[in-house]
Amino acid sequence: MTAPQEQTTQPASSPASVDADWLERLCREAGADDVGLVELGRPALDDQRDAILELLPGTRTLISFVVRTNREPIRSPQRSLANLEFHHTGDAVDAVARSVVRALEDAGVRAANPAMGFPMEQSRFPGRIWTVSHKPVAEAAGLGRMGIHRSVIHPRFGSFVLLGTILVAADLAQAQAVGSALEGSPCVSCKLCVAACPVGAIAPDGHFDFSACYTHNYREFMGGFTDWVGEVIDAPDRRTYRERVGAADSASMWQSLSFGANYKAAYCIAVCPAGDDVLAPFLADRPEFLERVVQPLRAKPETLYVLEGSDAEQHAARRFPHKRTQRVGNSLAPVNLDGFLNGLPLVFQRGAAGNLAARFHFRFSGAERREATVVIQGGQIAVEEGLEGTPDLTVTADTATWLGYLSKERSLVWALLTRRLRLSGPPRLLRAFGRCFPR
Repeated sequence: MTAPQEQTTQPASSPASVDADWLERLCREAGADDVGLVELGRPALDDQRDAILELLPGTRTLISFVVRTNREPIRSPQRSLANLEFHHTGDAVDAVARSVVRALEDAGVRAANPAMGFPMEQSRFPGRIWTVSHKPVAEAAGLGRMGIHRSVIHPRFGSFVLLGTILVAADLAQAQAVGSALEGSPCVSCKLCVAACPVGAIAPDGHFDFSACYTHNYREFMGGFTDWVGEVIDAPDRRTYRERVGAADSASMWQSLSFGANYKAAYCIAVCPAGDDVLAPFLADRPEFLERVVQPLRAKPETLYVLEGSDAEQHAARRFPHKRTQRVGNSLAPVNLDGFLNGLPLVFQRGAAGNLAARFHFRFSGAERREATVVIQGGQIAVEEGLEGTPDLTVTADTATWLGYLSKERSLVWALLTRRLRLSGPPRLLRAFGRCFPR
């Protein structure tokens, strides 16, 4: 990256283009620790382009930047330190972006700064609530590569960064200034994130259990909050509420509501040794690094939030018997067929699937009409539009009834007796299908 220079006034150019060196200096002087520039036309951003253009019509260039977090607070077993660091660094990211957008506006260039994290478009929940996915933008701009823990690893700062993106409705004056993805990954394949995750969300082979991570680490965000509200409503009295939730969880939820939603773990970031500024202690004395950084998080007594019958529940009981597990409701229950079909790979439990090998056809009628094929085999899941191949089980259902069953608001027996749900094939396969997706 080009080093900051003293000049802070943009060289003469038309509003249709921006000087790349000036833009990078502007970001660094605003507080960014590293900056990358990428054109919106990059193929790696194909799945984001429409959403970005909706945010700022005419967007041509994306600025990706990072702000470092302090490492030791993130590593602390006392998660209040980590959450304070995450929140204040996130505020710094938003402040950098806002400052740069103001300078671009003053220079006659249209720009916009989507939030680093919150606020998001919560009216779309549980669909796409984010406005820009910062991680693929950072990868395309050459600021790092995604590790198996699904966070971007910066080549110098490692996992101890938060990402920001700025949309610019202009081209760069120097095309050569546009970044390119890193050829190699900074990840050192240590698998410490695998060892530290208390709910087994990260597997040694790179498989990621989104549902396990979301249910525990994000317990006090979005869906977890909704599930907690359900506990409040369903509890007939104060004593029952205390038995179901407990004083500590109530206080923690209050803290999240008053200060900001708190992460329950994020241990995968805490233990990651990758990055030139981070790696040396790990390479110099691996046993000491494990004892000082990893073991305190593994040994910490804490509550792990899991779905009943999930792979996370089994993992916690097997690997962390000293940590208490608490079964909670599924905060990823779909509200429409898009949510159901698109969400299946996110909530699929390959451990619970076992040796199941079956092809399922789904025919939905009613307010939403859809046909889809789901294949589960070898611990993997594939979802296709339309009816493909010969099914082992065909499920024909009224859409509202099926969604109600998934959210536990409708009885399966009632649905079968009223013919709102019909099966063609062995009913045991529907039970086997259900085991793969704890509700």
